[in-house]
Amino acid sequence: QVQLVESGGALVQAGDSLKLTCAAASGRLSAFDMAWFRQAPGNERQFVASINWNGGIINYAPAVKGRFTLSRDNGKNTAYLQMNSLKPEDTATYYCAGRLRSNEWDVWGQGTQVTVSS
Repeated sequence: QVQLVESGGALVQAGDSLKLTCAAASGRLSAFDMAWFRQAPGNERQFVASINWNGGIINYAPAVKGRFTLSRDNGKNTAYLQMNSLKPEDTATYYCAGRLRSNEWDVWGQGTQVTVSS
């Protein structure tokens, strides 16, 4: 059973950069598609970005395209979300998710808080 652990969340200022990490506390991620979602208080969880198992297909939400970069290192069993030019509206809890031969994101981490002050 794969268990995901996010880290890297912090309080930053608008315009700053931050890098989130999603690591497997158990299991191997190399066969999993991976994604990041975020949820702000009072809002529904929204898709941020996804990457397929070998890193060949990466998708971004329009709100983050050009500012965020999703990557993975299967050798390190880790996925990364580099976030540049952060805006206050990026403030949310960020969740890492995985799926294995499924249309559903069925493995989730506990989340890491990102707060961007203006």
